[in-house]
Amino acid sequence: MSYTADKIRNVCLLGHGGDGKTSLAESMLYLTKGTDRLGKVTDGNTVCDSDPEEIKRQFSISSALAPVEYTGHKINVIDTPGFFDFVGEVKQALRVADTGIIFATAKNGVEVGTEKAWKYVNETNRPRMFYISKLDEEHADFAKTAEALRAAFGTSVCPVYLPIMDGTTPTGYVNIALNKAYAFDGKTYKEIAIPANLADEVETFRMELTEAIAETDDELMEKFFAEEEFTEEEYINGIKNGVATCALAPIVCGSYMTGFGTLPLLDAIINYTPSPLGRGAEKGVNAAGDTVEIAADPNGPAIAFVFKTVTDQYGRFSYFKVVSGKVTADMTLVNARTGDNEKIGHIYVVKGKKNTEVEEIGLGDIGAVSKLADTKTNDTLCAAGKVVELEKIVFDKPCYSRAITPISKGGEEKIATGLTRLKDEDQTFTAGIDSETHEYIISGAGDMHIDVLCSKLKSKFGVDVVLSDPKVAYREKIRKKVRVQGKHKKQSGGHGQYGDVWIEFEPDESYDMVFAENVFGGSVPKNFFPAVEKGLRECMDHGVLAGYPVVNLKATLVDGSYHDVDSNELSFKMAARLAFKAGMPQANPVILEPIGSLKVYVPDSNMGDIISDLNKRRGRVMGMNPAGNGQTTVEAEVPMAEMSTYAIDLRSITQGRGSFELKFERYEETPPMVQAKVIEEAKANMVDDDD
Repeated sequence: MSYTADKIRNVCLLGHGGDGKTSLAESMLYLTKGTDRLGKVTDGNTVCDSDPEEIKRQFSISSALAPVEYTGHKINVIDTPGFFDFVGEVKQALRVADTGIIFATAKNGVEVGTEKAWKYVNETNRPRMFYISKLDEEHADFAKTAEALRAAFGTSVCPVYLPIMDGTTPTGYVNIALNKAYAFDGKTYKEIAIPANLADEVETFRMELTEAIAETDDELMEKFFAEEEFTEEEYINGIKNGVATCALAPIVCGSYMTGFGTLPLLDAIINYTPSPLGRGAEKGVNAAGDTVEIAADPNGPAIAFVFKTVTDQYGRFSYFKVVSGKVTADMTLVNARTGDNEKIGHIYVVKGKKNTEVEEIGLGDIGAVSKLADTKTNDTLCAAGKVVELEKIVFDKPCYSRAITPISKGGEEKIATGLTRLKDEDQTFTAGIDSETHEYIISGAGDMHIDVLCSKLKSKFGVDVVLSDPKVAYREKIRKKVRVQGKHKKQSGGHGQYGDVWIEFEPDESYDMVFAENVFGGSVPKNFFPAVEKGLRECMDHGVLAGYPVVNLKATLVDGSYHDVDSNELSFKMAARLAFKAGMPQANPVILEPIGSLKVYVPDSNMGDIISDLNKRRGRVMGMNPAGNGQTTVEAEVPMAEMSTYAIDLRSITQGRGSFELKFERYEETPPMVQAKVIEEAKANMVDDDD
């Protein structure tokens, strides 16, 4: 069945891991006959957690679609992961959702995931609702959680449903906007009188809601001050307008196990959240580079935004939202990024892992298309003559890196191929060979993220891998001037080899080696100068302390001797190498370590622990600046060698609230104890390599 845009709602479920998002999506589908059985996460049979990794781990690692058809409307529910390593999936879902539904459990209240979800909807200016889940758990308290949400996020947060409880069992609810109560018998809802023991609570919540609605409209504000009662229509429209303008965040509630609250939630989504028509125009850039707005016009040119990609053994599967016109099977669209035509073959409506082929996807709806030639996540597909690139999803930079190697020989190519394929699905990680250390490095959002990628490498591409700390790109330099001889003499019948140089080595400001000559009297002919320089440059890659590249070096050729017959370029190149190896140990060499410039964004309450942790990492705090909302930005300089686990440790210290940026700044001399450790490790690695 095809739905017009005014009958479509696109919502994504947001919140902390374990708050019941996947289970609610399952309840929505089951109670609207979208499925014939109620799946459970623990049984591995839910619609939204269909990936083998999700079934194995029993939590969501990717966003999933669950279209719900209810009372003549289509609600595209997008279930998102609650674990922070998979925030890229959350950002993909929010890009095409018109409303975010933020979860908080009635027992645990406001958690870190709740805070982050609120941050994401604010960053994307998305309308939002709160859903208080797990009402039937022991120690659950709706009123306490609702108050905690208001305290955390402001008075725009207002309950519109209040559960009627019998111990830990929800037996009905009060619709605060309509001032009506409904009993729930496990299947249906029947209107009843508002329980007397809830009258005061209902009145308090109703007054809060009335005041919040009044602030969305001048006429309603006048009516509020005149103490006139709002009509039912004014309440419904007031909530709807407040949600659309982000001035109001209604609270609803429910319990997955019994299905309580699921259908009232669907009613709230239909009545209170905006359709794609209500979200306004999309912004983009046309072929001339000008900013344009794309109106949500069902009769406009076809324009679709690709927000997610899934790959399997059959190829690439591109998920898209239609922002103008409609997309039909067998039409040809232009990829705004590449300028190439893409033939739209089969198009589908997706429910978990089930794909149903359809003839068209209309304005505001979400669908998928298979086997496009070169379309990726963040691409815009347009009708010819109306090429425009819509605003892209901005993913966080990877902050946790590991060196990845195959267990079996010859697996390097499989790793590279596999990660390239996985990159189509997941743009939040990077992978490639480090030009400094020559290791294959994979970088992601955290240890769980990388663990999932490695599991997929094994299951999809048959390669087992080992992870380790990446090597640190140390450097070596000298600290005093020395003058040494390098003499290469070899006689083995016929022409021999003879090269003799005296070279002065000294520290220099230039990062690269500076070569100079100050030879008098032709003791070394000029035609051998390039050979001397080449010999020295070849040595620069391997210092004498731990084999790291040498920097900040000036080498001056000052003297030497040659043989008319036996001297050649190779001889002087070898002589230069001998001089380097003899001179470096005498020139007070030292190991340099990379220093990073660090910015940490943390709650004020964690400041002491953050400073203490940075001190343990040999960091130097350069400044602390208030960032507002109870946050502080700490700026520091810290050795990169101490930062390999920082993403995980910071998450632990701040319960996931902290974030950071780290970039290379410069090299500095290592302290003696650190230098000794680096040299010891280098020698151990040399022994291993010899084995």
